Amino acid sequence: MPTKQIHLAAHFPGVNNTTVWSDPASGSHIEFESFRHFAQTAERAKFDFLFLAEGLRLREQGGRIYDLDVMGRPDNVAILQALAAVTDRIGLAGTVNSTFNEPLDVARKLATLDHLSAGRAAWNVVTSWDEFTGENFRRGGYLPKDKRYLRAQEMLATAQALWDAWAPDEVIADAEAGRFLRHGDAGHFDIRSDQFAISGRFPVPRSPQGRPVIIQAGDSEEGREFAASSADAIFTRHAELEAGQQFYADVKARLARFGRRHEDLKILPAATFVLGDTESDAAENARQVQYQQVGPHTAIAFAEQVWNRDLSDVDPDGPVPSFDPKTSDDVDSGAHISKGRASVRMFKDPVAVANEWRELGEREGLSLREVVIRKNGRHTFVGTPQRVADTIDEFVQSDASDGFVLVPHVTPGGLDVFADQVVPLLQEKGSFRTEYEGTTLREHLGLAPSPTTVAAVSVEA
Repeated sequence: MPTKQIHLAAHFPGVNNTTVWSDPASGSHIEFESFRHFAQTAERAKFDFLFLAEGLRLREQGGRIYDLDVMGRPDNVAILQALAAVTDRIGLAGTVNSTFNEPLDVARKLATLDHLSAGRAAWNVVTSWDEFTGENFRRGGYLPKDKRYLRAQEMLATAQALWDAWAPDEVIADAEAGRFLRHGDAGHFDIRSDQFAISGRFPVPRSPQGRPVIIQAGDSEEGREFAASSADAIFTRHAELEAGQQFYADVKARLARFGRRHEDLKILPAATFVLGDTESDAAENARQVQYQQVGPHTAIAFAEQVWNRDLSDVDPDGPVPSFDPKTSDDVDSGAHISKGRASVRMFKDPVAVANEWRELGEREGLSLREVVIRKNGRHTFVGTPQRVADTIDEFVQSDASDGFVLVPHVTPGGLDVFADQVVPLLQEKGSFRTEYEGTTLREHLGLAPSPTTVAAVSVEA
């Protein structure tokens, strides 16, 4: 069996519980120089793409800005467009929310990015789950779960129709004949669906990729189906071997029902890493990073997300609180103490979670902070560069993933050590490229070209 090629991407995470903003090596999370350094490191290492998330509202806890999001939320597509000017091959992927954004505006921005980057744009299609975020937008509120994915599917179909509204050879720019367009009727669309009713002409000619690469992040049944039907890559949380293999087999098995091939969808778990000269050095480095990531204040913030109440009077270095959480019947509406954080939805039974935390603390003599670290501070890959390279290769060759989206704990320079120490070992194995073979992101990911004919752009509900 031929060696599978590993796909690697890098996520600039911003300030959250992954990054350690207090580390002396950490730089700005909003100045362009940080993004430039990160992007050029990923490109030097021959990564497929870099990824920037989107934030439509600052998260809050107890009515105050959540301390781990103090960076603010700069527009990620604008940053990616600027990065197109200082990179040559690395793909440029950005999250753009399908619940509150509008399809023509999103399609125009991403087509522009694809032009500026000569075919390196990608869209991570996500839905918004909470009313709190929706308060920032005219429509307000939030969509029920079935409508979220309906809107996402229709928004993606609409964007693809807009991108396809121009033929690849429409612009001829024949100065001698005095003709700029081949037919003079380009870009027309008329879309009527459950979520959209728009018509006109798409203002951007067909971009180098035709359609930017589509990425999806989600583990629900709806998310898996969306990825299998429509995405080119999917981000997952399944970064353990057995769980990764189960997820991989499940999602890949769905592709045939949509007329798609096994290789048409890349499965890329998010992964953190800590390196050391020896295994013991790496373990100690990881322990120190965990304590940096979850300081006393952060431990209380995490606990408040479970207990749904102010715990400022609780000692983070003391035992897990003995009293039960305050439950909320409607997390989506923003009734929870922590607003805008999707993680609170994982605590469907907060009393059971609290009991689990208490049992762990009592059984192993752990403080509240140590329990939070145990539950939230685990790193995917810890070891020497050789051990990490071997593990990544094992995941890919055993069909637990097609690669990984790496999330360093220090930005912008945290990716450098991986680029310098792990990537050469993967290249020696023959499972990761030594040079880019193509120029577009679709080529980096081994994806088929997007359709080259003008699509039917009258979409009916």
